[in-house]
Amino acid sequence: MHRTPRPRLRGPAAALAAAALLGGVLLPGATAEAAPRSDGRLTDLVNPFIGTQNEGNTYPGASVPFGMVQLSPDTGHNTGYDYGEDHIRGFSSVHLSGVGCGLGGDLPTLPTTGDVTETDYAKYAAEFSHDDEKASPGYYKVGLGTGIEAELTATPRTGVQRYTFPATDKANVLLNAGQSLHRTISSEVEILDSRTVRTAITGSGFCQDTKQYTLYTVTRFDRPFTTSGTWNGGTVTEGSKKSTAADARNGAWLRFDTTEDRTVEATTALSYVDAKGAALNLRAEGGRSFDRVQRAAQRTWEDRLEGVKATGGSDELRRTFYSSLYRSFLAPNVGSDVDGRYTGWDQKKHRAKGFTYYQNWSLWDTYRTQAQLLSLLAPRESRDMAISVLRIDAESGWLPKWGYGTVETNIMTGDPVTPFLTNAYQQGLLKGYEEEAYRALRKNADGVPPAGSAPVGREANVQYLADGFAPYIKDREHAKPGDSDFDHGASATLEYALADGMLAEMARDLGHDADAARYEARAQNYRKIFDPSTGFFRARDTSGAFTGPADPAESEGFHEGTSWQYQWMVPQDIPGMVGLIGGKDAANERLDSFFAYDQLLADPAKTAREVWVNGPYAYYNADKYNPQNEPDLIAPYTYLSTGQPWKTTDVVHAALTLFTNGPTGMTGNDDLGTMSAWMVLSSIGVFPVQPGTDTWGLSTPAFERVDIRLDRRYYPRGALTVSAPGTSGTDRYIQSARLDGAPRARTYLTTDDIRSARSLSFTVGAEPSAWGTSPEDAPPALG
Repeated sequence: MHRTPRPRLRGPAAALAAAALLGGVLLPGATAEAAPRSDGRLTDLVNPFIGTQNEGNTYPGASVPFGMVQLSPDTGHNTGYDYGEDHIRGFSSVHLSGVGCGLGGDLPTLPTTGDVTETDYAKYAAEFSHDDEKASPGYYKVGLGTGIEAELTATPRTGVQRYTFPATDKANVLLNAGQSLHRTISSEVEILDSRTVRTAITGSGFCQDTKQYTLYTVTRFDRPFTTSGTWNGGTVTEGSKKSTAADARNGAWLRFDTTEDRTVEATTALSYVDAKGAALNLRAEGGRSFDRVQRAAQRTWEDRLEGVKATGGSDELRRTFYSSLYRSFLAPNVGSDVDGRYTGWDQKKHRAKGFTYYQNWSLWDTYRTQAQLLSLLAPRESRDMAISVLRIDAESGWLPKWGYGTVETNIMTGDPVTPFLTNAYQQGLLKGYEEEAYRALRKNADGVPPAGSAPVGREANVQYLADGFAPYIKDREHAKPGDSDFDHGASATLEYALADGMLAEMARDLGHDADAARYEARAQNYRKIFDPSTGFFRARDTSGAFTGPADPAESEGFHEGTSWQYQWMVPQDIPGMVGLIGGKDAANERLDSFFAYDQLLADPAKTAREVWVNGPYAYYNADKYNPQNEPDLIAPYTYLSTGQPWKTTDVVHAALTLFTNGPTGMTGNDDLGTMSAWMVLSSIGVFPVQPGTDTWGLSTPAFERVDIRLDRRYYPRGALTVSAPGTSGTDRYIQSARLDGAPRARTYLTTDDIRSARSLSFTVGAEPSAWGTSPEDAPPALG
C-alpha cells in the first residue's frame, strides 16, 4: 500500500460551477438567493407535495411524528395521491410514505352535496385544482369543485376534518368502509347515534395478498346530523343504521343542514385492537376544535424539526432538506392504543408496559439509513421501536421482514431485521434487552420459520448454511405469500452475509465468542458468489453452477438491481471485496465507470438525471449507479475505502441535486423515509456506511453549519455541531477535519465519538487534498 499523492481535478472548475444550476436544480451549497431568516418557522420550509408525482408515492395529508393516523386525500393512484390527477375520491386515515404497492387508504371520507345515489368512490370523486390546495406539517386544505372546502389535521391516534359547505340543507359526509387502496375483505358500519359512526374494516394485500388485519374506527361529529343512511353494494338506504359487506362496497352517509352554520367538524379515531380501543382513543385525543388540534400538530412538528438547525445553504436546499427531515419522522407508526393495548402478530391482544408499541416495518429499506437517523434524533422512540420488533418475535415466534399493521407481508428479501436490531444495540438503545435481542437474532440467523407460520425469514437458510450461498431458482413456486429469497439468490446471499457480519459484532460484544467466530466466517460468504471469470458477483443454481447472463449489467438473481449495483454492498468487508476485483486501482476504475465520473465532473446534475436515473422502477439491465434504490445507497461511500474520499463528495453532491422542491423532487419511492433519511444524512456529511454497526462515514456537508440537538440520556454532550465554512458547488473538497478541535484524518466516526464530541469541523477547498487517503484512514472491515 502506498500513500495516494495529491490529486488534481480532471475537469475545469468553471464547468463545475456552470453545472451547479441546471434547470432550476441547485447543487447543494450553491447560492441562488438569501436563505430564509433563521428565526422563521422551520415548518414553513416543508413541502409535503414533494414526491407526490413520478412514483415517489408520498402523501401530502396530515399526520404527527410516528402517528397512527395519516389523514390524506386519495386521487386514484394505487398508493393514494398522485399530483397529476385531478379528482379526490376521499380523505382516508391510513397511508405509508413512499411504499411501492397499494396499502392503507382505509375509510375514505368525502363531503358532498345533494342526493346520495352513487356508491363507488371512483364515480362520486370530486374535482379539484392545485390552485386551491395547501399543505404543511400536520395540516392539509383543498377546495373541491363542488364548492366545498376541506381541511385536515391529526393527533397521534385521530384524524380531524373540517368541511365548509355551501348554504344547503343537503350537505353530506360519506364514510366509505368498503373501498381502500388494498383489497377490503369485509367491512361493517354502524350509526350509533346522531353524531357517531363506528366501522370495522378487514383488509389484505401489499404487492401480493397477505394475512388479514382489522382496523376499527369511531367518527364523532361536532353537531348532530339531520338524517343518515347506509349503502351496500349499489343500494342506498336512508334511515338504515347498520350495514355489513364481504368484499363489496359498503358505507354510511350523514346529512347536515348548512344553510346557516356552514362548517362541519369530525374526528375519527383508529384502533388495531377493537372498537373499545377506538372509543378510548377518541375520548383521550378527541373533543378539541380543529384549530386547536392543528396548532398542536404544528408545534409538535416545529419541535421535531428544530432538532436539526441547518444554515448556510440555498433556499432550495433548505426546503428539500427540511422536507426530507419531515418525511424521515413519518414512520414507523404507533400501534398501541392510549391504554397500551395492541394486537400482536399472534392476533391476540397484548399490553405494552413501559414502552409504546410501534408497527409498519419496511426493514429492507430503512435499515440502511432511516433507522440510524432516528437513533440520533429520536432515540427514545427508536428504543421503543426496537422493543416492538422484539415483541413480534416473542408473540409470533419469529422476527419480521416487512410488517404491515398486525401482519407479516414477506415483501423484499434477505435478512434486514438483523442489521436493524444490531444498529439499535450498537447505538445503546437495547440496554436491558441485549440478550433477548441476541437470542431472537440467533434463532433467525440459524433457522427457517416453520411451514405453518406466516414469515419466510431467511427462506434459503438451509442451503446457505450448507453451501455458503442462497441458490437462485427461477420460477420457483412460492411457499408463502410475498417475495422469495430463491427468486433473488445472489442478492439474498449478500444480504445474509451482511447480516452475519453485523451479528458477529454483537455476539463478540456480548461474550458469545464461538457464535461470533461462526458468524464472522459466514460474513465472508459473499465470496461464494464471486465469479472470477467475470470479476463480478453472480447467481448460482442448486448445483452450484453460475447461472444467468455473464454480462453483469444483465445479471439475474438480484432483487431490484444488477451485479454492478450490488458489487459494493459488502460493508462488512470492503477491503476483502476490493481485493477480489483486483485491488484499489481496479476498484477505483470500476467505481469511476459505475458513477460515470468524468461526465459527473463536467455536469453533475445532468449526469444524475440522464445517466444514473432511468425511471422509478428501472432496476435492471444497467451498469450505472441507481441513486433511487436501496442496494446503492452506500455505494458512493466506497471511495472512502479505496483512497479517494473526495470522489464520495462528488457523487453524493451530484445525487443530492435529484432532491428538489416540487412534486417530482423525490428520487424513487421514499420507502417509509429511507430516501429522505439518505438526503438528510448525506447533507450533514455523516452517513452510516456499515449499517448495523456504530460506524459513520464522512463527506463534505452541503451546509456551512448544522446544529444537531441530541438526547442527553443517550448522548451526554447533548448536541453536535457539524461545520464546513464556505462549502459550495466548487469549494466542496475536504482539506482537513477536526473533532473538538483535534485533527481528524480518518474518514469515519464512531457513535462513541459522537457521544463525546461537541463539534466536527471541516476545512474545504476547490481541489481534492490528501485528507483521508491513507489506508489507516478508511473505515475498517469488521472482525
